[in-house]
Amino acid sequence: MSSPVSSRKPAKPATPSARLSTVVLDAHDAHELAAFYQRLLGYVVRAEEPHWVLIGPPPGTAGTSLAFETEPDYVPPVWPTRRPGDQQMMLHLDIEVDDLAAEVARAVAEGARLADHQPQDDVRVLYDPSGHPFCLWVETPS
Repeated sequence: MSSPVSSRKPAKPATPSARLSTVVLDAHDAHELAAFYQRLLGYVVRAEEPHWVLIGPPPGTAGTSLAFETEPDYVPPVWPTRRPGDQQMMLHLDIEVDDLAAEVARAVAEGARLADHQPQDDVRVLYDPSGHPFCLWVETPS
């Protein structure tokens, strides 16, 4: 005798209630790096402690918060690289801008450094004052 096939549909998985709220970056000086990203993004300080700072968009503005933690043994990543022993990049921030050239100039004036390797015409890779790579990019028509 065969078993009857259930006419019940499988339950839909629950919608996750989790959402990305903050990206945390280590640095030699959390306050220095937080100040750089405040100037770059127009963010405000939301919380701070002696070795940790949380910044985010101004109240009423959407966006992901950034936190910075002082790590005395912080080693900046090497990018681009695949050499054994080099500190690998774990993540990078992609920041969309309206005017790529103007925002690159502003980021450099605020303390960023332009990377030697630039893989795309509509993206500029820079390093923040702690050596984290980040990208400024502009949407191009398809």
